[in-house]
Amino acid sequence: MAKVDFYILPSDGEFVRQQFACRLAEKAYKLENRVHINVDNAETVQKLDTLLWTFRDDSFVPHQALGTAPDHANAPVTISCDSLPSEECDLLINLAETIPDRAEAFPRIAEIVSSDDACRSVSRQRFVDYRGQGHTLNTHKL
Repeated sequence: MAKVDFYILPSDGEFVRQQFACRLAEKAYKLENRVHINVDNAETVQKLDTLLWTFRDDSFVPHQALGTAPDHANAPVTISCDSLPSEECDLLINLAETIPDRAEAFPRIAEIVSSDDACRSVSRQRFVDYRGQGHTLNTHKL
């Protein structure tokens, strides 16, 4: 079973969640981890694709949106809305509203929760679902 960390952010909004996901992906990449970021739609894939290059002036997070190039398997960070990478990854950052299929294949999962009510409500359901699946859960209030 995976270790699931819920990061509770003090601010609201999807952009805040995406920025935190970029920082988390960068930290994991620097620790030589392979990361996959799971999102709800293609528009968010494109936003994160851009944000991973621009969230900080000196940021460098080599990444690839799955399905956009044949060499995506070489990227240490991948993004997708409809599939998980075929290669083993160390960390799944889930920004989608639901838990993706095969999430249990990841040793670590990060759930990022903003302070708005809608995000918290959906995250509470994921917390219950993860607990029901037997994962180890941790909550970090930032």
